[in-house]
Amino acid sequence: MYPCFSFPKSSRLLTAGDYSDVFQAVEVRVSSKHFLILSRDQHKSQTRLGIIVAKKHVKLSPQRNRIKRLLRESFRNKRHSLPNIDIVVLAKKGVDKLDNAACASELQYLWRKLERKVAEQ
Repeated sequence: MYPCFSFPKSSRLLTAGDYSDVFQAVEVRVSSKHFLILSRDQHKSQTRLGIIVAKKHVKLSPQRNRIKRLLRESFRNKRHSLPNIDIVVLAKKGVDKLDNAACASELQYLWRKLERKVAEQ
């Protein structure tokens, strides 16, 4: 059977409490020039994603939305190879200057790096 590549509500961090749980108990931290990924182990049935693209770092809303769409798409395709963890992705300053292909390749690199670090624990 093929894995489902949708992005349902059960795959998202929805409440402020979900985000603060990750921020207070970060177990794995992975970063690049444009993104920071924080994760923590959780005992639910699937990996969940939270995205933070601050207006301070990306001024224009179409650019913020583009970055969020790229993040969701990248996560949606990679989710099944990740362990059951809660993930928060923070965009850094300058991420809006990346084109879609560069952004996607940087995210693929970070997902692989995250997989390795989680497996080491």
